[in-house]
Amino acid sequence: MGGDSQPAQSRPVSDRRVIVLGGGLAGLTAALDCAEAGARVSLLEVRPRLGGAAYSFQRDGLWLDNGQHVFLRCCTAYRALLTRLGSERHVRIQPRLQIPVLSPRSRPTVLRRSGLPAPFHLAGTLARYPHLTILQRLRATWAALALARLDQGGACEQERVKGLTLGGWLAEHGQSPAAVTALWDLIALPTLNLPAAEGSLELGAFVLRKGLLESRDAGDIGFHMRPLSEILGEPASRALARAGVSVSLGARAERVLHGERGMWVQAGDLELEADAVICAIPHERAAALLEPLLGAETARWSRLGRSPIVNLHVVYDRRVCGLPFAAGVGTPVQYLFDRTAAAGLDAGQYLAVSLSGAERERDCPLEQLRERYTGALQELFPAARDATVRSFYVSREHAATFRAGPGVQALRPGARTGIRGLVLAGAWTDTGWPATLEGAVLSGHSAAREALAA
Repeated sequence: MGGDSQPAQSRPVSDRRVIVLGGGLAGLTAALDCAEAGARVSLLEVRPRLGGAAYSFQRDGLWLDNGQHVFLRCCTAYRALLTRLGSERHVRIQPRLQIPVLSPRSRPTVLRRSGLPAPFHLAGTLARYPHLTILQRLRATWAALALARLDQGGACEQERVKGLTLGGWLAEHGQSPAAVTALWDLIALPTLNLPAAEGSLELGAFVLRKGLLESRDAGDIGFHMRPLSEILGEPASRALARAGVSVSLGARAERVLHGERGMWVQAGDLELEADAVICAIPHERAAALLEPLLGAETARWSRLGRSPIVNLHVVYDRRVCGLPFAAGVGTPVQYLFDRTAAAGLDAGQYLAVSLSGAERERDCPLEQLRERYTGALQELFPAARDATVRSFYVSREHAATFRAGPGVQALRPGARTGIRGLVLAGAWTDTGWPATLEGAVLSGHSAAREALAA
């Protein structure tokens, strides 16, 4: 484990050696940043592929994504990564925010923004939203304006906010449980991976302000029009190769060591030396790996918890739905997406149902899920009653995100650790965002800056 005794900070960047642990969006971003700055970079990924939690798999000749990962127009870091990978042509951003909302025995409605400046761009659609009473619509408007001013309170109020759920705060501002379910959970569930009743007010308010209240076009939704492996994993492999990054797949980091001459990583038969190590793996694995170096600090990360996401992949023998995506109210279907073309299906229709905060569905048997959700889809789409379900698959991410409950922000570490040359990355670190594509990429940029400065 010998190395150059010259201090890293006195050497040019071209002599720096950086090891990145993890090939998800955070690790990919950090590796590309370091390599493009001139460092020699090695990336280790335990899986046989890149992309981390955003990946595709095949079933019966169809390409299915493990989850329906969407993004917003305001996710500028993630969009820049897509451009960097040459994948921007495979995504589509709505010209104007538009969310079809479906409910059994009700006419479909659409939440859409106008061309007015924020926050008035949502006033018209909220005034007509049929799943709220007139009084609930007025109270929802007042609550939205109060959310926009939430960070303007004094120190005592700011401290109180840290211990509140989004749902608790909304109740204080006149939002009934029915109103929270019909409106606020449409944003809380897919972004916090928890319902508003359990989600952090800090993080929920951040997303609502960033995506809906600060700029009229910030919340326009972006979709991946091809399988995630084609948009992220495969292009990332090519981009890393062009940048000169050495990639080792199927390599699990077993030990990270620190000495006077730098950092070392042991991964099976591999033994690598570097000036900096960027640990961009999930928080529970990171805590176990780095506890010998960082001690009690890693215990905080374990307290971040986990929240599951379950996706149901339903293939019909004919088209039953005419919408590219929709949200559900008064139905177990939270969000659904038409993935027919993306999956390569020539005949019929493939609908993906995304269930966030899916504690109950996480361990539910496949047949129970099939019965419940095919029945729910029939309630939403009469054409599904005469259609045949050709295939029904379930993909479960038991630890899809950290649990974004009250007080979670105090548990999230920054990129810098107490050991020079050891840096953290991942959507679970303190990016300001919940566990999102945007947060993962932002953490990769922060980690690269710290590693290059070490």
